[in-house]
Amino acid sequence: MGNTPETPGFTTAERDFSQVDKRRLVAALSRVLPATSLLHEAEDLPPYECDGMSTLRQVPLVVVLPETEVQVVAILKICAAQKVPVVARGAGTGLSGGAMPHRFGVVLSLARLKKILKIDAHARRAVVQPGVRNLAISEAAAPYGLYYAPDPSSQIACTIGGNVAENSGGVHCLKYGLTIHNLLKVRGVTIAGEIVEFGSLALDAPGYDLLPLITGSEGMLAVVTEVTVRLTPKPQLARCVLAAFDDVVKAGDAVARIIAAGIIPAGLEMMDQAATVAVEAFVHAGYPLDAQAILLCESDGTPEEVAEEIGRVRALLEDSGAIEIRVSGDEAERLRFWAGRKAAFPAAGRISPDYYCMDGTIPRKRLGEMLQAIQAMEKKYAMRCINVFHAGDGNLHPLILFDANKPGDQDTAEAFGAEILELSVALGGTITGEHGVGIEKINQMCSQFSTPEIVAFHRVKAAFDPEGLLNPGKAIPTLNRCAEYGRERMGHTQPQAHPDLPRF
Repeated sequence: MGNTPETPGFTTAERDFSQVDKRRLVAALSRVLPATSLLHEAEDLPPYECDGMSTLRQVPLVVVLPETEVQVVAILKICAAQKVPVVARGAGTGLSGGAMPHRFGVVLSLARLKKILKIDAHARRAVVQPGVRNLAISEAAAPYGLYYAPDPSSQIACTIGGNVAENSGGVHCLKYGLTIHNLLKVRGVTIAGEIVEFGSLALDAPGYDLLPLITGSEGMLAVVTEVTVRLTPKPQLARCVLAAFDDVVKAGDAVARIIAAGIIPAGLEMMDQAATVAVEAFVHAGYPLDAQAILLCESDGTPEEVAEEIGRVRALLEDSGAIEIRVSGDEAERLRFWAGRKAAFPAAGRISPDYYCMDGTIPRKRLGEMLQAIQAMEKKYAMRCINVFHAGDGNLHPLILFDANKPGDQDTAEAFGAEILELSVALGGTITGEHGVGIEKINQMCSQFSTPEIVAFHRVKAAFDPEGLLNPGKAIPTLNRCAEYGRERMGHTQPQAHPDLPRF
């Protein structure tokens, strides 16, 4: 099975790839790719130096843009033979540094594998290549009265391959699930160039269920080349309730009460006052600016189902202390309510030179507690933070505002973010809900998991990728890193940004 976690160098220290021979690598790749699919000149590489987490940048050695699975196989065989690290890349919209290049490695862009291979309306499924945009699947399925349910805020640009890598969610994931709940089968290529398939079109299949393993694996086990997704019938009707609160704790309690009542809305989102003010100036969604927090709660189904659920939700919101409640009167108003929530990230970009988007998950009943803690952190770090939550499943997206051109600001923002993640774990949650670990949260993995658990992760990685060539240095920390981070935490009142992140 190749290297195991006990092998010196596998978990105790990050691999050294400095001996990669670029000239030899380019020569081999040029034999399997046309010149237009191989970028290696210095001026061609900077566009690939980061993903959506632009605070971390690294120019790669080479970029390849295959157009077929056959080319993907050939590329991976070459990289395996020459022991060259490979980072798979989709649209680059990821927010945890998962697609940041390796300085001695290849970026394998899947942007040109963008065909929708099949729409099967009767079986309610679609077969697509990894470079297909999330929203494009729904657009192709629309004539059949179907759509693809997971809807990240970046769905207009993000690709299904990236969604599989990060197990992406979206504002409607509470009812319809994350990416994993909407997949049937994933086809990929291992670092050895072997084509493998995970999942099945059947309701059940013999053997290990490896589809959940590849989903959310952040490009560390295989490179995705084809995805079969589940399509969902469009509901007859959808209506959205907007509720305003004069206290963030009341809003958090309202979320917990809705779920406790057995109601699973199509979407249940929360924004604090700072977020609604920023969004309203950008989108003009009609949000009440005097509210300390607002909730967006959507119901969908038949008209009768929607009316009944809206009535129950409204009563719970009133009992929870909502100071204003609106129900969308038509489709245009519903879309306007959601347009504001989905524009939260670009709205933050309008009011700050830079922002650092976090992604943690906590128990729903502790949302108000977390917001109060973040308000205290704003004073501690002298930085503003606007907050948007997938409140129904406790998934936080605090946006820390800073200026990367101001000395020390980025380090402070990272320390602020680290404290939010550590608190998420302390409150009984986790360090990520949908953005993945990447580089951003790799230190906090040491807080989330014990040493035996991390060793188990490395064993799984070694089973697929014995040489550690796929996306090295991401998602799973080395034991040395965890030991160092543990010493660092003991020496500070709160966790600090890692001094040499990333270690490439």
